[in-house]
Amino acid sequence: MTVVFVHGVPETPALWEAVRNQLPVDSVALRLPGFGSPHPPTLTDKNAYAAWLAEELQKIGGDIDLVGHDWGGHLAMRVVSAFPEAGVRSWVSDVAYGWHPDYQWHPIAALWQQSPEGEQFLASVRSGVPGTFGQLLGPRGLTAEVGDDIDAAHDESMDAAILALYRSAQPNFHADWNPGSIDVPGLVLVPTGDVMDGVDPADVLLQNQEVARMTGARLQELNGVGHYWMLQNPELAADTLRAFWAELP
Repeated sequence: MTVVFVHGVPETPALWEAVRNQLPVDSVALRLPGFGSPHPPTLTDKNAYAAWLAEELQKIGGDIDLVGHDWGGHLAMRVVSAFPEAGVRSWVSDVAYGWHPDYQWHPIAALWQQSPEGEQFLASVRSGVPGTFGQLLGPRGLTAEVGDDIDAAHDESMDAAILALYRSAQPNFHADWNPGSIDVPGLVLVPTGDVMDGVDPADVLLQNQEVARMTGARLQELNGVGHYWMLQNPELAADTLRAFWAELP
């Protein structure tokens, strides 16, 4: 068994180090192309990124327990619903509600989906106005160390990757990635402190519950943590993952 972690946007694999240190299992933290590495011109949308992830998992081989955060969670759900050859034994996502038919993107995502507003915003963040990603995401639970790693990786390639992903996911993932029931056992995580401006937490919980039922996944609320639950309480994160894996067939 190999645990494969997939970070989100705008992030790097450093996000998972604290949790990996809590888990005495073989694990890999993949780096999405463009996030501290070149952004290949072939990766023009979410479909291309999902295919890339499926190929990477096939290279790793064996039974894989796939754990995704943010966009990593969306890509994980796509892989288990559309790429059986990837060899995934189980999946975990903390953004399953993005697959609900009524899901609406949060304000920053909606901005990135516009041109030239998205390009202008990301260019300003690279220059530190109104702040770097590390600074802007600190209030959501991002640590300074991981924030520095993200800021060091933030360049025009990352901007291109961010825009390619978000602009290919309108109006939401249900529109063209609706998976229905997923045969692979899954766990939907709901950090109760993950709050975005303009997003009702009650709607997030309800949509997560409905997507969990739709896909056949279990649902676990994580109390006392927010968007960066794996950094805010790595012990809780590791215990939650271990408990889920222990119950698998």
